[in-house]
Amino acid sequence: MFKVLLLGDAGVGKTSLMWRFSDDVFNHTYISTIGIDFKLRTIEVQGQKVRLQVWDTAGQERFHAISVSYYRTAAGIMLVYDITRRRSFENIAKWLRKIDEHAKEDVIKLLIGNKCDMEQPRAVMREEGEKLADEYDMAFFETSAKENESIDEAFKCIVEEIMKRFVPGWGLKEKDKPAKEAVVEIKKKSRFAKNKEKKCC
Repeated sequence: MFKVLLLGDAGVGKTSLMWRFSDDVFNHTYISTIGIDFKLRTIEVQGQKVRLQVWDTAGQERFHAISVSYYRTAAGIMLVYDITRRRSFENIAKWLRKIDEHAKEDVIKLLIGNKCDMEQPRAVMREEGEKLADEYDMAFFETSAKENESIDEAFKCIVEEIMKRFVPGWGLKEKDKPAKEAVVEIKKKSRFAKNKEKKCC
């Protein structure tokens, strides 16, 4: 099982993303998360079933002390901003600093611009999200929990990156995988042979 955290300002849609991914539901009346909440889902990636624990963290400052304690055990972190709220995008830098301070160095990060169904009041261009993601070596998706757009794809992407990093040999073609019972015999050279090798012609 792998733990994935959702981070971002309050109101960017983290809870909606989690519920859409886990239970395929959307509710217009979600209230802000108090502390932290989580859901479970098993997905299949390249023929292998992977169990995910998705944690929804509160975006309000007063709950940050609670949520940072979960950073260390996360295999992946999704940073979420609202494409209609410029400030939530600008605050991604703050969330990245918190990750640097509290998460494992090899944690997988992914950037999400949420509420892409609301094009009319858009405040953050897609190209800006792509540029920020490139700067921090993250994958990038624009999603909509309301329209169920690109959510499964984003989670599948972060799971694939987690598996590549933390599961040895995952993603290799069968012919490229080392044989399970292969034995490699290493013969020691005698010290006389070593001395002979050091001699110059």
